[in-house]
Amino acid sequence: MWRNWAGNQRADPVRTVVARDAGDVVDAVRAARHDGLRVTALGSGHSFTAIGAPLGVAVRAPAAPAAVRVDGDLVTVPAGLSLHALNALLWDRGRALPNLGDIDVQTVAGAISTGTHGTGAAHRGIAAQVRALDLVTADGTLLQLSPSSHPDVFSAARVGLGALGVLVGVTLATVPAFRLRAVERVEPLAAVLGDLDAFLTSAEHVEFYWFPHSGTAATKRNDPVAPGPDRGRVARWVGDEVLGNAGFGAVCRLGRAAPVLVPRLNRFVAGRMAAGEYVDRSYRVFTSPRRVRFLEMEYAVPRAALREAFDGMRAAAARHARVVPFPVEVRVAAADDVPLSTACGRDSAYVAVHVHRGQPHEAYFGAVEDVMTALGGRPHWGKLHTRTADDLRPLYPGFDAFTALRDRLDPDRRFTNPYLDRVLG
Repeated sequence: MWRNWAGNQRADPVRTVVARDAGDVVDAVRAARHDGLRVTALGSGHSFTAIGAPLGVAVRAPAAPAAVRVDGDLVTVPAGLSLHALNALLWDRGRALPNLGDIDVQTVAGAISTGTHGTGAAHRGIAAQVRALDLVTADGTLLQLSPSSHPDVFSAARVGLGALGVLVGVTLATVPAFRLRAVERVEPLAAVLGDLDAFLTSAEHVEFYWFPHSGTAATKRNDPVAPGPDRGRVARWVGDEVLGNAGFGAVCRLGRAAPVLVPRLNRFVAGRMAAGEYVDRSYRVFTSPRRVRFLEMEYAVPRAALREAFDGMRAAAARHARVVPFPVEVRVAAADDVPLSTACGRDSAYVAVHVHRGQPHEAYFGAVEDVMTALGGRPHWGKLHTRTADDLRPLYPGFDAFTALRDRLDPDRRFTNPYLDRVLG
């Protein structure tokens, strides 16, 4: 039995193949074709949608750290390696990824295939750093993809949703290893919203959290700094585990036991969420462990529409999130050229809403989704939404080209499941 991290998606694959190398993946795909079975590449299960739910043959892509190769500013990694492992390996070699999301448990393939992004007005998602891919297609062919080799497949497969084949190797652009100074403050929400553009460009990486029913925003600004002393292990443990996970988990449990207290708890937590100022390795600042399990929906809207999107979301939260103890997260990203990236062709702002696992979410998420779709919002592929192929086609200029490529590479739909049928047709 396969289940995702949040526990809201489950599947029972016919068999699971743990691949050591590309040859194992080729063999697994050919065997599945012989047996008439579908194939799904397994990641870490951190998607909230059923994008990674395996129905036939589940394939774990190669993940051996020993296979990582650094060549100048490029790193080639096995697709099943976790970002957590990759970040540490890169640091030891004096390199780093220029931007990351707020967790690092995803596999490299899973992160790029679902459009994982971080935050920063001048920074693009992880998939935009891809320089080459090794992809096993439905007939068991291993394609080596780059801007000069099968460029149409390369372009689409950077955010391929697992629908074009199984990724076995990924080459990413890196930068010299760097440290970040994190400045975390609690500020009046009205001040942040009053000049959103100034806030969103006030540091290289900016985001804020808002707890429903509070008037404050927990802001985070991260900027590269010269080498210096890192935040100590004890300070990281207190901030990430004691306060960020154990403390917040206790608040969620209290809110579930006494829902009437949630608005008051949210205001209490919002006023104490910021950790002050510290310096640490870039990947330690970008990412944090998440132990309290939740469900999430995130939409990307044009950056110019963020204020309207936030105001609409806030009104939806007032109606439907009276007992929701989780904050709303707001981030930004620069436009990219990846066909199914949520930032394709436009500077984007991201609004993410969450509920504690097991808590009803349909009314809250549905009301927020109505707001986002009215503004041309694109849902994160790995986070809950109700959009279909007919809804999504007008939002992506390259949508029809992607599905035509899928028809060519996988006419028998070896790489599909009900979620992909819904969003791609």
